[in-house]
Amino acid sequence: MAESMKGLRRSHRCTEVSNKLIGETVTVMGWVQKSRNKGGIIFVDVRDRSGLLQVIFEEGDVGSEGFAKAERLRSEFVIAVVGKVEARSGAINENLKTGDIEIRAKDIRILSEADTPPFPIEEESKTKEELRLKYRYLDLRRPDLQKNLILRSKVANLTRQFLSEEGFLEIETPMLTKSTPEGARDYLVPSRVHPGNFYALPQSPQLFKQLLMCSGYDRYFQIVKCFRDEDLRADRQPEFTQIDMELSFVDVDDVLEVNERLLHKMFKESIGIDIELPIQRMTYTEAMDRFGSDKPDIRFGMELKDVSDVVKNCGFSVFTGALEKGGSVRGINANGQADMPRKKIDALVEYAKDFGAKGLAYLAVNEDGTFKSSFAKFMTEEELGALVSAMEAKAGDLLLFAADEDDVVFAVLGNLRLEIARNLELLKKDEYKFLWVTEFPLLEYSKEEQRYTAKHHPFTMPMEEDLELLNTNPGKVRAKAYDIVLNGTEIGGGSVRIYQSDVQEKMFEVLGFSKEAAYERFGFLLNAFKYGVPPHAGLAYGLDRLVMLMTKEDSIRDVIAFPKVKDASCLMTDAPNVVDDKQLTELGIAIDVEQ
Repeated sequence: MAESMKGLRRSHRCTEVSNKLIGETVTVMGWVQKSRNKGGIIFVDVRDRSGLLQVIFEEGDVGSEGFAKAERLRSEFVIAVVGKVEARSGAINENLKTGDIEIRAKDIRILSEADTPPFPIEEESKTKEELRLKYRYLDLRRPDLQKNLILRSKVANLTRQFLSEEGFLEIETPMLTKSTPEGARDYLVPSRVHPGNFYALPQSPQLFKQLLMCSGYDRYFQIVKCFRDEDLRADRQPEFTQIDMELSFVDVDDVLEVNERLLHKMFKESIGIDIELPIQRMTYTEAMDRFGSDKPDIRFGMELKDVSDVVKNCGFSVFTGALEKGGSVRGINANGQADMPRKKIDALVEYAKDFGAKGLAYLAVNEDGTFKSSFAKFMTEEELGALVSAMEAKAGDLLLFAADEDDVVFAVLGNLRLEIARNLELLKKDEYKFLWVTEFPLLEYSKEEQRYTAKHHPFTMPMEEDLELLNTNPGKVRAKAYDIVLNGTEIGGGSVRIYQSDVQEKMFEVLGFSKEAAYERFGFLLNAFKYGVPPHAGLAYGLDRLVMLMTKEDSIRDVIAFPKVKDASCLMTDAPNVVDDKQLTELGIAIDVEQ
């Protein structure tokens, strides 16, 4: 039977009890991790969110009734214990914060009994994730997940503290807003009061935070839920959390400077990592040329080399054919991997095909100076020598080449260098390499829609020196946009916003919107801009991704209390699910779904 807490008050969490309290009486409460009956003495490990504490029960201390209660204890029972702090009678456990002490119980109350859990509550659980997510409330008791969520809370608090001290105001923006389908799919919410009309859940507070700048609030921030109806990956969820901010009367350098100091505080005070400032900057073009990615992992080398000029007249038609079609030939040097077995090279070729490669050319420089290659027979010794020299290769190196359109070459080699780094265990999770990527393309061309679309969003400011190109060559226009990248993961991004009406109208024109269509979608923002709008810029971090990297996890599910799985469902609550016909009738909705 469960007992009442009446008259009892917890004095300490488990790991708040230390050898400084030896001889004092304390009251602790928590869950039974395990119980060991040694005959006449029972050892119980009590667990709360702070950690473990050993409690010993002897009949002479707790009486026969108390000892009988201790004998009934099983894993996950919830108990309250009153007892005296003592130096540990047995061997000290160096792995525990409380490993040098124990509590000699004087009183025990069983506050709640527990069924046998479907899996052990332990760190680094080997239980299948599907089962753990079904019983997420039990999974969340595991110490490693609790540490993750405690760190997440600390990061959020540090962010609030820093931004408040920097003059930012925390202002909430609406969750029910208008659908502006320019990007990912919206989650829609039907309106009962306005039949046939829908709200959208926000993909970001973008338009509202720009309106706040129009309203004169100068510096805004919010830790906010956002929603996108898109396919999930390890670092994607249908609902996610942003650290969102916007600043007035600023340019790129101002935004980057304040955010570098925010990151420095966040990492120093939460995980003890001292970020070197200023953070390295790299333009989008340089990032693509050197790493084949706009979010490069700079913890290791293996940079791309453009060898198009070296091979343009060679006898290998794969290379020359790509160049004739306006593409390029580029390679990476896997240092010291010349003796990689053919089976592994073939696996890399297949991996490259996943990113659009028709194949992958390789050349191994043997220790004796000879070559092992898939294409050597098509090139002269002089051509091969020039290629090896251009790749800065030495004996023992393996060279891998892609020849195609630039976007394919970048995708293939950018992902291939990461795959090789993973295989060679070059990606150290305790190493934190930050990078600002700047000057993104303003636009990208959609072959499907036969028009330009915004690389970030339609309110991103072009680089002033590229404004004329909006009329003549829109694809070459650079944006005053920036991403913050950590270890090959984009953790945040933002831009300077357009605030001049003529530039905004031109942007909509290039995107294929008529003036009427632009006002239909964004009229409330464009109308606000008629009444005096300051230059402004902003940035938003993905809090989930950020904490995932800080905790060295592989998935954001491990830093979110109640995450969804890949099909955007919740295994614990069985959401999404059907609703009553009465609710649908009130909303004027009929369901027409093929079973």
